[in-house]
Amino acid sequence: MRILIVEDNRTNLAVLISIVSKIEGCDVEGYANPLEAMERVKAGRYDLVLIDFMMPEMNGIEFITQLRAMNDYKLVPVVMVTADDDRKIRLEAIAAGATDFLNKPVDSIELRARVKNLLALRQAQLDMADHADWLAREVAAATQHLADREEEVIWRLARAIEYRDGGTGEHISRVARISRLIAEGLGLSRETSRNIYLASPLHDVGKIGIADAILSKPGKLTPDEMSVMREHVTIGARILEDGSSDLIRVAASIAATHHEKWDGTGYPAGLRGPEIPIEGRISAVADVFDALCSERPYKPAWPIEAAYQEIVHGGGTHIDPACIEAFKLRWSEIAQVMKPNATQAA
Repeated sequence: MRILIVEDNRTNLAVLISIVSKIEGCDVEGYANPLEAMERVKAGRYDLVLIDFMMPEMNGIEFITQLRAMNDYKLVPVVMVTADDDRKIRLEAIAAGATDFLNKPVDSIELRARVKNLLALRQAQLDMADHADWLAREVAAATQHLADREEEVIWRLARAIEYRDGGTGEHISRVARISRLIAEGLGLSRETSRNIYLASPLHDVGKIGIADAILSKPGKLTPDEMSVMREHVTIGARILEDGSSDLIRVAASIAATHHEKWDGTGYPAGLRGPEIPIEGRISAVADVFDALCSERPYKPAWPIEAAYQEIVHGGGTHIDPACIEAFKLRWSEIAQVMKPNATQAA
């Protein structure tokens, strides 16, 4: 344990150092100049400080005040050593952060007893801090484990949905990565962008409830079949509703709103503009763009530049203009996502 003693009288300083040094397990440093002592305090942490009250350039109360302003010294025990019994001074010292007092001339037995008690208090503080750090690390590890498990389940379920829809899982991976890039381009927080990235693969989870004859039909759907197909949005929202985590709540929102359009012509609710949750607006851009670039039984794949132009021209009508600007801002990275073998989940 490191102990700092500040006493402008060198004889008294030597006496204090001599007494305290006899305590086992202590490293004692003494300074006659409080300004020099303050510089040492800034350079390294001490576990106990003994400070004289009457000193030139900086008295003990001023020293304690500066000491307590430092984060590392919020809880370090501080003992004021003074020959002055003035109650006002003691109250000021307590207000400044003094832990204890010793009267001059110092009794060696009392000094050692006080120091030992305060060092025991300090050790308890350090032990508690270490335990708190350990608990924080354990909680962080457990939280990360749960997040990893949640992420794994989402990706496996999303790939199962994609395979049923005739894909290979690449579509959901691309939609996820493009959604995150757009979210980041909009300046959303890291946590929000991550939730959108992980939730967007479930945008078509409701297709589980659509008949294979409609889901896998090679040609254009009839109006009645299209009406049934659109039910996947409502089904998906019901599957994911009432989630207990932020991630599942975002996924439910995306499933319910990724076919809404900025001008209010989308489905199922005909939401308009900012009525559509931001996660729904973002995933809609990513989903439409990748769908344009992907081959389907009823259409060939579009060239990537043609799909880019289609998205850009959708601003203010079907697509949120702010999302389009973010899409354009992150275009070079989005184009990389669309390259073969570049669709692994990040």
